Amino acid sequence: MPRPLKCLFNAFFFACLALAFEWARVSGVTLTGTRRIIVHVLQTRIGSIGTIIIPDVIATICTTTIPGVKTALTTVVERSTASPLDTLKSLLLYYVLYSYGIKVYRHVRARGIRRCVYENVKAAAKYILILFLALPPGRSKVQSELSRVRRDIEKKLVPDGAGVERHLELPRQGLSLEQILKEMEKMDEEMGSNNPNHDEHRANGVDWRDGKISGAVYHGGSELTRVIVAAFERYALANPLHPDVFPAIRKMEAEIVSICLRLFHNPGGAGTMTSGGTESIVMAVKTYRDWARTVRGITEPEMVVPLTAHAAFDKGAAYMGVKVHTIPVDPITRKVDMKGVRRAINPNTIMLVGSAINFPDGNQDDIVALGQLASRHDIGLHVDCCLGSFVLPFLETSGLADGETDAEGKVRYRLEPFDFRVKGVTSISCDTHKYGFAPKGSSVIMYRDASLRRYQYYVNPDWTGGVYASPSLSGSRPGSLIAGTWAALHYIGSDGYLASCKSIVTCARQIANAITASIPSLYVLGSPPSSVVAFASRDKDVDVYEVGDAMAKRGWHLNAITEPRGVHIACTKLTLAVVDTFVEDLKACVEQARLAPEGKGTMVALYGLGNSSPVGPTLVSEVATIFLDTLYQA
Repeated sequence: MPRPLKCLFNAFFFACLALAFEWARVSGVTLTGTRRIIVHVLQTRIGSIGTIIIPDVIATICTTTIPGVKTALTTVVERSTASPLDTLKSLLLYYVLYSYGIKVYRHVRARGIRRCVYENVKAAAKYILILFLALPPGRSKVQSELSRVRRDIEKKLVPDGAGVERHLELPRQGLSLEQILKEMEKMDEEMGSNNPNHDEHRANGVDWRDGKISGAVYHGGSELTRVIVAAFERYALANPLHPDVFPAIRKMEAEIVSICLRLFHNPGGAGTMTSGGTESIVMAVKTYRDWARTVRGITEPEMVVPLTAHAAFDKGAAYMGVKVHTIPVDPITRKVDMKGVRRAINPNTIMLVGSAINFPDGNQDDIVALGQLASRHDIGLHVDCCLGSFVLPFLETSGLADGETDAEGKVRYRLEPFDFRVKGVTSISCDTHKYGFAPKGSSVIMYRDASLRRYQYYVNPDWTGGVYASPSLSGSRPGSLIAGTWAALHYIGSDGYLASCKSIVTCARQIANAITASIPSLYVLGSPPSSVVAFASRDKDVDVYEVGDAMAKRGWHLNAITEPRGVHIACTKLTLAVVDTFVEDLKACVEQARLAPEGKGTMVALYGLGNSSPVGPTLVSEVATIFLDTLYQA
């Protein structure tokens, strides 16, 4: 709806609400009667914007509204004895009630009464528990436990001992290349990281080259690494902030965006590179916020995201001042509940979000249905394909997009439409540094057209240092990363990505089928079409976090997830060589968790704490903050 018409619409309904209040006051209408009038006005106001048909509105105003307003206005003028000041006070009160009434209604409509009650009870319980924990006995116990946690985290992350050298200040004289490399090798050895020759340290560090790791390292092979390093060396000093000085870097970045747009079937679209999936998502939130403010006059923006959407959407919303409505997913399909999405959309909604695929369990949302909703309400739809990366675009060509049929005749692992061919999709994020095997720190955010991308830019023409303009969060950026990404895409090529897609997806489906067929205590979440497999426990005697901790003792570095409690593995090229080992270890760890649970592992302790009480998430946040603090302890 155009901004002037929206303002007129708001003013009209506020006037009707204020008139209803005044009419009720001077006419002596009962509280029940007044409530019915107010609810009717609010429901009309909230439900109509975005779906109104102008001729119907005009007809309603002429046949119903104008006669009713005329009657009410006559009654108010004839019977009111209030002074102008009192009338002004009443109007101010009505406006406050009107504004907050709409906000409360939208909030409850998006979440449902039961969820709202639950959230408020949980918040009250959390507040009470925090008050008790602030008392001396509780405070000392909490601080004691957090101190113990800090020591444990420091022990795992910060090297200690007589042989550890700390580089806390600049050396008086610069070191040679040989000395620098020797120091780096020594630091690798101190905690056992990436050091296959020191078995005594391997319990403390994870050697990613063993392949026992979920995602994290997307390794395209040692030869590709040499290609990327050569590109780094050639463009080590390049900065795309100065395209006139480094024209080749500008060209490479534009070509990387073009390649991704064609992979996602939008060659006429637009985009930019970013430092990773989080920045791509934050930029999308910023883009839709600024678009909605400029085009639709929305000053209190809201967005609707699935429960399984990446946390970067919450992060972006926190940075950009956008309210988030989180919608549950279907427990079987793991797709976002479309009824919940429809209820959450209101005149302040700026964007919807769908995942292809999501991080927690590797499933995809119904992008087609989300696109229909986005088109109907003229709002943005962002598809998070950061983890889908360079796998999903090749699934059709690989012959794996149609999934496979199980023994019961049900189709599993089918890929549904997700890219710009879907009507309503207006932006997509894709991480080139995942299954594109580009160097870490590279991602692409794509838009359906360049007119939408303009809202991502920051331009300041009035700065005393000259006109300042940047396409994303960063000003200066490492041109070496752009060069490395360009080199990786061209070194691997379409055939190489097709081959990696086939091998990685086949590996993931082998794990999923093995869990379904041979580990009855576990079940696979949803029907994951790509590279991620998540599993949960259907056996009350098997805690899936115990399984995850037992796998960690066998050298596996997996991810814990919640709602439901589960564990996932993101398969990469490194997983291919150890897939059989993974299945056998998983079987053994399930039995170990059933017969001899320890209850002391990281997953059990951390995620058990989070669910232990209403204050649990707050304590987990404290632990996470301690972890972040420890990262910067030299």
